[in-house]
Amino acid sequence: MSTSKRIWLIILIVSLVGVVIALGVLISGCNAEPDTFEKSPTTTTVSRATDATTQTTGEPLPANPVDFAYWQQRNPDIYAWIEIPGTVVDYPVLCASNESDSFYLNHNVDRGPSAAGSIYSEKKNGRALSDRNTIIYGHNQADHSMFGELYYFERKDFFDTHKEFYIYTPGHKLTYTVFAAYEYDDRHLLNSFNYQDDAVWASYLEQAQNPKSMKVMTRDVDLKLTDRIVTLSTCTDFNPNARYLVQGVLTDDQPTQ
Repeated sequence: MSTSKRIWLIILIVSLVGVVIALGVLISGCNAEPDTFEKSPTTTTVSRATDATTQTTGEPLPANPVDFAYWQQRNPDIYAWIEIPGTVVDYPVLCASNESDSFYLNHNVDRGPSAAGSIYSEKKNGRALSDRNTIIYGHNQADHSMFGELYYFERKDFFDTHKEFYIYTPGHKLTYTVFAAYEYDDRHLLNSFNYQDDAVWASYLEQAQNPKSMKVMTRDVDLKLTDRIVTLSTCTDFNPNARYLVQGVLTDDQPTQ
């Protein structure tokens, strides 16, 4: 065999080996399990309260479904729990104590690195859910985890039949009525609006009920200056400069044991 033929044979063999390796990587990647997050009682060892405490009036308080003693022992940054019926959203809500606000953008509830991150809010909002607008963030995951299913609210049938989401805190079940879901720009909402200014707040509520967006769902809700809202925010699929927002107004605060 001539030298030139030998060289071409070696090149062919090397190329074939490369193709085989590439196919192996591709197949293994397709079969790889996606990043998972301990998100519900069916997939975690979550401990939930079961006994009701009696009030001084003799009326029993309903049990809080979240055992915050367990979760806050696991991570003191867990201060609430969000549940959106009809979706997989059933997660603890965190706020970083010492790290940057974006810490839980890429860390899980056990403070370990995670591309899926956690559901979280920023220090500027605090943990009392008493601000006029509390922003809660989560990734738009391809496997529908985290806030990947907020986009269900784009569908009229889902928006019309899923009017509420719930946030549990120690001693409370907060009910929020969804009044708007729409695509917005990526401005930082807490830094862009002075919600303490009544005129700004009134203008913002009007804008939130009549957003200038191609993807809008709204519900006729009478919003007042005294109202408190929660804004759920996630990334969009195709526009890095946009966010998808689902906004709810607090309509019930039920004490729990």
